[in-house]
Amino acid sequence: MPDAEPQGVGVVPLQGFPEVQPGDSLADLIRTALVDSHYVLEPGDVLVVSSKVVSKALALVETTARDDVVARESVRVVATRRTPRGTASIVESAAGPVMAAAGVDASNTAPGTVLTLPHDADEVARQLRRDLRALGLALHAVVISDTAGRAWRTGQTDFALGAAGLVVVDDLRGTTDTFGQQLEVTERAVADEIAAAADLVKGKASDTPVALVRGLSAFVTEDDGPGARSLVRTASDWFRHGHVEAVRLALGVAADAVEAPSVTPEALAHKANRALQVALVGHDSVQADVTGRTDWVSISLRGSDFELGAVSERLLAALWAEDLAGQVEGDLTAPEGALVVRVEARA
Repeated sequence: MPDAEPQGVGVVPLQGFPEVQPGDSLADLIRTALVDSHYVLEPGDVLVVSSKVVSKALALVETTARDDVVARESVRVVATRRTPRGTASIVESAAGPVMAAAGVDASNTAPGTVLTLPHDADEVARQLRRDLRALGLALHAVVISDTAGRAWRTGQTDFALGAAGLVVVDDLRGTTDTFGQQLEVTERAVADEIAAAADLVKGKASDTPVALVRGLSAFVTEDDGPGARSLVRTASDWFRHGHVEAVRLALGVAADAVEAPSVTPEALAHKANRALQVALVGHDSVQADVTGRTDWVSISLRGSDFELGAVSERLLAALWAEDLAGQVEGDLTAPEGALVVRVEARA
């Protein structure tokens, strides 16, 4: 925790950046932009640099098909959905954070190419900080920022992908609030807050990939610090998989063994059929038929009593993952060894 709270924070863009090319020195470009913007770097300033220009300078440009690049840059898949533009995946990226498409970006790059993220953005930030200090600039911190969505929130915001010379978390646990009560869980993600603030003045379409944040010298350190990767949750991750993927894995079905759900509306019968495919994995002896209307579906199951019991329970779980509700009903007109599951949209 810093010795004193900041009294005010200012965020300004560094304008006039050229199109960054592979091999360009970001330190030289930043120094030039500081001069052109009539700013002098002061001790305790924070420079926030878009990951896009970092990737371009490091020549992290790919001409391979985007889906293949995403697969290569993914450590594990969290959730996959079908969209009108193709398959969208939320993954744990090789760069560290869980994010869409592993951070592979096709915007602001030549047609037919995509940009990937550096696998060690903290080291990139440390090297850029060393390069800037070598140019005689004052003690400062560097944040490499990227953009991501957030669970339960609409829209995207920038976060710290890499950091050097910065207290990335202001740990307030053990201190007291204004009522004298001890804080037990409060850890302020300073690096992410700085990245998000800088995004308000940076712009993808305005050649402004770097912002200067002033007034946070209490968080700037002589040493490089733990870096932004320390902000990535691992062992304490409560949301390791999307709910569809979690149910499938719990049923012993690979998350990608059955078609992924779509983000667009789907017919009830189509969703019920997909849940049935999940339920039948490993139970090939059970026969099934799906009939119904637009507002309800009936799934008839035939097989041995044991197999029917297993498949019906698996089906109820798979239906829940599809936002459907199933009710197992006895079919008095069917021969022995048959069950009917009535399916409706879950209220």
